[in-house]
Amino acid sequence: MSDIDLRAAINAVSDVVQNRPPPLREFDQIYMKTGDMVMQSEFVSRWADSKRLAFVGDGDAISVCVAHMHSQGILETTPSEIVVFDFDERMVNSVNRFAEAHEIPWLSAQLYNCLDPLPPVETFDYFYTNPPWGASNQGSSVHLFMRRGFELTNYRGDGVIVIGDDAELEWTKEVLQSCQSYGLAANYYVSRMMPQLHSYHLDDAPLLRSCNLIFSPLSNGTPASTSTAVDPVDLDHFYGSGLSPEVRYVRDTKLRDPSHASSSDYRFDRF
Repeated sequence: MSDIDLRAAINAVSDVVQNRPPPLREFDQIYMKTGDMVMQSEFVSRWADSKRLAFVGDGDAISVCVAHMHSQGILETTPSEIVVFDFDERMVNSVNRFAEAHEIPWLSAQLYNCLDPLPPVETFDYFYTNPPWGASNQGSSVHLFMRRGFELTNYRGDGVIVIGDDAELEWTKEVLQSCQSYGLAANYYVSRMMPQLHSYHLDDAPLLRSCNLIFSPLSNGTPASTSTAVDPVDLDHFYGSGLSPEVRYVRDTKLRDPSHASSSDYRFDRF
């Protein structure tokens, strides 16, 4: 981690956290702790410096942290453009609202569910995702987010995948293995791993950590075929044991107190 003004960085991340919608646990929205958000944002800003960066989901709001810390002069490096694709309209609105309020024109978000084909977009250089970690589905939930990231870069760009990493939990090893195999099948390899790096606000597993798994394409990669939809019934245990995806979008229904979510603040558009 490069030398930065740590107090200013924490205060900037605090601005983002205050703007971010409360998590919905049923969709594995489990937020990274603030100190680790600072470190992760600094890493992403250097890794994707001057690149067009797509976030395939971003509950943590690392995208906003990276952009905000650069706009405040805390980070010297930053992507040239950041676009967040998320199925939670609360998150999409919070990103766009923050970008407008803080005059960050290179940051934006749009509503998108990974089970649907990608919308028409210009190819990105890099992608980043922190998906449902696949404890109950052998990593198939992670594979879907990886697939969309590969497609967003036309199978030619690097990607960071944030997934569980705990030497005491066998499922994390199985998911790491399955994700590496999935990447290899897509003509990618693991160019770097940053183990046991992040901690989370997770009551039932407070010591569980995650890693950064960085994938890079072999040669020029394999150009993607047309992006296609995925049938929700094919994704058993997507969000945990017995929890398959039924919701296409979480809709934002009112202006909220960012510190508290009530059921009247959102509704579900179901498949």
